Amino acid sequence: MLPPATRDLPPRPGVTLVEGGADISVYAGHADSVDVCLFDDGGTERRVPLTERAHGWWFGFLPDVGHGQRYGLRASGPWDPVQGLRYNDAKLLLDPYAKGIDGQITWGPEVYGHVVDDQWRGDDEIRSDLDSGPVMPRCVIVDDRFDWSGDRPPRHTLSDSVIYEVHVKNATATHPDVPEDLRGTYAGLAHPAMVSHLRDLGVTAVELLPVHAFTSEPELRRRGMHQHWGYNTLGFFAPHAAYAGAKDPQGVLEEFKGMVKLLHAAGIEVILDVVYNHTAEQSRDGATLSWRGLDNRAYYRLDDRGRDVDVTGCGDTLDLRHPMQCRMVLDSLRYWVSECHVDGFRFDLAVALGRNQSDEYDPNHPFLVALRTDPVLSRVKLIAEPWDLGIHGWRTGQFPPPFSEWNDRFRDTVRTFWLPDLAADLAGHVGHGVQDLATRLAGSQDLFGARDRGPIASVNFIAAHDGFTAADLTAYDVKHNGANGEGNRDGADNNRSWNHGVEGPTRDATLLATRRRSLRNLLGTLLLSTGVPMINAGDEFGRTQNGNNNAYCQDNGTSWFDWDLADWQRDLLATTQHLTRLRRDHPVLRQRHYFTGRPVHQDGSTDLAWYDAAGRPMYAQWGDNTERTLQALFDGQVVGSDSILLVLHAGAHDREVTLPAAPGLTAYELLWDSAWERPRPSGAAQPPGPVTVTAASLRVYRAIDAT
Repeated sequence: MLPPATRDLPPRPGVTLVEGGADISVYAGHADSVDVCLFDDGGTERRVPLTERAHGWWFGFLPDVGHGQRYGLRASGPWDPVQGLRYNDAKLLLDPYAKGIDGQITWGPEVYGHVVDDQWRGDDEIRSDLDSGPVMPRCVIVDDRFDWSGDRPPRHTLSDSVIYEVHVKNATATHPDVPEDLRGTYAGLAHPAMVSHLRDLGVTAVELLPVHAFTSEPELRRRGMHQHWGYNTLGFFAPHAAYAGAKDPQGVLEEFKGMVKLLHAAGIEVILDVVYNHTAEQSRDGATLSWRGLDNRAYYRLDDRGRDVDVTGCGDTLDLRHPMQCRMVLDSLRYWVSECHVDGFRFDLAVALGRNQSDEYDPNHPFLVALRTDPVLSRVKLIAEPWDLGIHGWRTGQFPPPFSEWNDRFRDTVRTFWLPDLAADLAGHVGHGVQDLATRLAGSQDLFGARDRGPIASVNFIAAHDGFTAADLTAYDVKHNGANGEGNRDGADNNRSWNHGVEGPTRDATLLATRRRSLRNLLGTLLLSTGVPMINAGDEFGRTQNGNNNAYCQDNGTSWFDWDLADWQRDLLATTQHLTRLRRDHPVLRQRHYFTGRPVHQDGSTDLAWYDAAGRPMYAQWGDNTERTLQALFDGQVVGSDSILLVLHAGAHDREVTLPAAPGLTAYELLWDSAWERPRPSGAAQPPGPVTVTAASLRVYRAIDAT
């Protein structure tokens, strides 16, 4: 070690290899001492005290340390839970900046800073002297060098993007064309078989469920289950090792980078779902694994009794009001962009990241300002999940540019229009009309119109990892989560789904055909609406989770994709591919700016015109909740392309609809009808006038002008 007081400022956080060894720097602002624990090949621990300190950072030089070195940390200091201080040097801690993590937690009383019983419950104010070293993973020093030659980030514009939310393992766990040793891995996701599927589907970006190193919650381990989605972070710099075919941390990191490079070569961006709102340590009743043992008061939001302020539903909330916590998150984000070449992030429970000293959401929170101004991070895609579980936690439309946001209003409106309202119409009841649907189709200007954000601020979706799959929306009225072991209490109850008269599987051919049409309506609305569409992986071929709408602990056939597709699934896949091609081929469907509805050409045509079933402009009909049919004419002249007419009819019976006689248009060519099981060639042009539209169906026409 270098002698004390040789440097005024600490080196970069974490471990930095230098000539002759490594610099190390750890933030532990209230600690009395910090030791680095070095492990040899036999697992023997050697403790090296850090003797330099500045501004809450403990740092020093480790001679003769290089790549592959296993290490951990121990911190001594006050044990004063009421003050939020929980130092305990009997606990081996992970370095928050570790870029490799080897091994798993062996859950037991040892990993708790306080005394617990065999059920891991106890008094969180009594310090435990059990040594956690033998049951904790090790940090590993890795080499960040990688051959990125030839890598070119695709840099798709948001208006051209089609996002595919996917779990690394689920997509390939049983894929017959992916080699068995690569199934469920980063390499498997980048295998030519998967790349071909993504390209044929028209995907421009994969949004990966969490790939930061994570562990299972103790309650899940007690039930003999484990965390499958990854929303229980153990380290914000290390890729999750179980998703790699490689077995050592260096190989894991290189496999992740190789996946990114291969996907980039195919024109596909990589967006990471990141969980900076809480950690695997949970509440102070939970384990001491890293941050809690280094500086509980700095890393977590605490009340005046030292207890966690929980706005995440997971027991703890990271405190991004603290400069060091804010720095750690920013450093993590920059690492994944600069060293791993990812193209953007989706921020889980993003409102929790922007809560100020008064616990209110603030769009000018220092962390959000830092993201918007950082020369690296401001240039990548930033997507917020615009809510958390705290007071006033729903903030859709309230994030600052350049953020885009998951649009839950789009999800709820589209589901309601095509499913519960259709069921109501069939029963002779009144639904919600078409006004809100029109707003969602046009890009949700009511939510995102401020600050010149435009429709690209709206990430439209009808299903995501959390909730029913799109197919299950058409087959289940209620959740079926019994396999999760929580008495079916977990998961959302307000799903806005409709089983079409029979709960779950059925052999009724007519009912199945109706469900399939409803599924096509959902996908068609998603992919033809203004905004940025996000497909829930597997929805393109009707994947089911058998009614489980919270499969966070189902690492099995419930979650894994079944690639043995039935005929109807191949038809649906072809339909989804056709819809993404329509979106790609017709720029009017993917505009960056909102429509005005005012005349934009000498012939009197408007950039967007709305018509009722009789082909008349919409006026008083907007307030009619019995209205079940809407026509939207998008004028392609604005962007130098064809005009497109959408005909949405969510009535329970066939209906005669009059295609509008709009200025400058002489005919319409049918490009797609959701009544078709499989796409067909475009039909003959037909003049404006009456056509018969199938019950609960969606049509797409190309408008032909007089020239």
